[in-house]
Amino acid sequence: MKIVVLVKQVPDTETNIKVGDKSINEAGVKWIISPYDEFAIEEGIRIREKSGGEVIAISLGPDRVVEALRTAYAMGVDRAVHVKVDDYVTFDSTYTSELLANFIKAENADVIIGGRQSIDTDSSQVVVQIAERLNVPHVAMALKLEFDGNKVTATREIEGGTEVVETSAPLAVTAQKGLNEPRYPSLKGIMSAKKKPVDVKKPDELGATGSKLEVVSLEPPPPRIAGRKLEAADAQGFASQLVKALREEAKVI
Repeated sequence: MKIVVLVKQVPDTETNIKVGDKSINEAGVKWIISPYDEFAIEEGIRIREKSGGEVIAISLGPDRVVEALRTAYAMGVDRAVHVKVDDYVTFDSTYTSELLANFIKAENADVIIGGRQSIDTDSSQVVVQIAERLNVPHVAMALKLEFDGNKVTATREIEGGTEVVETSAPLAVTAQKGLNEPRYPSLKGIMSAKKKPVDVKKPDELGATGSKLEVVSLEPPPPRIAGRKLEAADAQGFASQLVKALREEAKVI
């Protein structure tokens, strides 16, 4: 079985992000694998351990994403592929999915796994778009996967509970927290990952049409307006003040 896991490199949540004119200022930024993608990597490795085959980690972006692929190697993937896009716009899920889908199609992958969302743009679009481009089924928010040959039984999170669905490979999956517990890379794995090859692909090799999205400006959100504490002697007084504020100040009623 051939499994492709999608690995996105994102800023650490504890990093102090400074906004430039059209992108963040990367100076001093600590980069990590998007946490939900760690579940994807772990699940790909577990599927291989049970069913055999190969796990390919792929990441799109500038040279720095190789570091994320080295981490995937240290966790236990078999191959690493870097789609080198120096002017990568992280908001352009259409271009990203086109490049990745073209690679996955050439590999004839049985399973494509990515995190349910990346923690930077939170779009939750790339894996879904890849599934559409490849015309394969898609299971979102997976909490459990079971394989019986090409038959796949998946437990997925839905609002208020879980749902069990059946489909068949090839398929695309987005990993939810709870699908597994990602393993820590061993020291041996970290050391050996430094020597392993990373296959570099350029967009023109993958037949992509090019990005159609341009970021013209980037700015932080406006500061939050300070709250106001209402003072009243009883619930009726509070309600009266609140309704008056909503009507006369917020003008929402």
